[in-house]
Amino acid sequence: MSLVAGLVAGGMLVSGCSDRDPPEPPSTAPGETAAHAEQTHADHTHEDTRGEPAGLPRSTAPDGARVFFISPADGDTVSSPVTISFGLEGMEVVPAGEEQENAGHHHLLINLDELPAMDFPLPATDQIVHFGGGQTETELELPPGTHTLQLLLGDHMHIPHDPPVLSDTITITVEE
Repeated sequence: MSLVAGLVAGGMLVSGCSDRDPPEPPSTAPGETAAHAEQTHADHTHEDTRGEPAGLPRSTAPDGARVFFISPADGDTVSSPVTISFGLEGMEVVPAGEEQENAGHHHLLINLDELPAMDFPLPATDQIVHFGGGQTETELELPPGTHTLQLLLGDHMHIPHDPPVLSDTITITVEE
């Protein structure tokens, strides 16, 4: 079972993202034509003069802003569900969709080998969990084994700040 499926089944996935979030890439939803989906995507895609995707404007992070794990600590052995607490200094936590200077909301990167693009909205995947309601703690069902966790703050549109407010990566072991 995927992490998101497990979270949904366990009632643990709480995104809280607003209706002002950027649209998903083109897909045909029930009652939607492919042309409408493609136009919606085109309306929210920026390209440079060569036709290459160009980044979106990024909110500025103040000097010294940092995001970190309150718990668990790097190297901890834990049991599932894992309680994860997020810390933030030098900025405020606000829900997604709420545009405010020096503020944002948490995204938890789970077992991610490569960081996502920093100049586009972060996708919601099994490995990038959004906390758009302004949450600062969660409980996650993680399978037994070793897992890496990292926090990344996103602005009102889920775009990482400039410079990115990114925690150190921690490694935890979930015991059976």
